[in-house]
Amino acid sequence: MSDLLGRLRGRGWRMTSQRRVVAEVLDGDHVHLTADEVHALAAQRLPEISRATVYNALGELVALGEVAEVTTDGRAKRYDPNAHHPHQHLVCSACGAIRDVHPTGDPLSGLPAEERFGFTVSAVEVTYRGLCPECARPRA
Repeated sequence: MSDLLGRLRGRGWRMTSQRRVVAEVLDGDHVHLTADEVHALAAQRLPEISRATVYNALGELVALGEVAEVTTDGRAKRYDPNAHHPHQHLVCSACGAIRDVHPTGDPLSGLPAEERFGFTVSAVEVTYRGLCPECARPRA
C-alpha cells in the first residue's frame, strides 16, 4: 500500500473533505488511475465533488512530488501514488493496464559510459511492454 495519506498529513497538506477523498482514491498498490477515473471513484464517496476540484488536487499532488504522472503510448495521463518508492512499469500493449515492478540491479548498467555522452544521469525510466493475462488469453 502506498503511504500517500500519511505523507500528506506529515507535510501538513490541508486535508479538506474533497482532498481527502482524492487521496484515499489514489492510495494503494498498483494504482494508476486517470483523472476521470479518480473523479468517478471520488464521486461515489462524495457526490458533490467537481471534476475541477479533482484536477486541482491532482495538480497539487504532482507539484508536491507526492504523486507521479505516468503517460504511456499517448494515452491519458495516469496518476501513481508510489512516487517515493523506486519502481518501473509493466504496461499491457492492448488494454493499457499498468503494474508496478521492481527489477533487481542497477538500471544504468545497461548504458555504457560512452553512450551517456557526458551526461550526469539523475534518473532512469524503464517501461516493460507486453500483454496482460486477460489480453493474452485465446478467445473462443
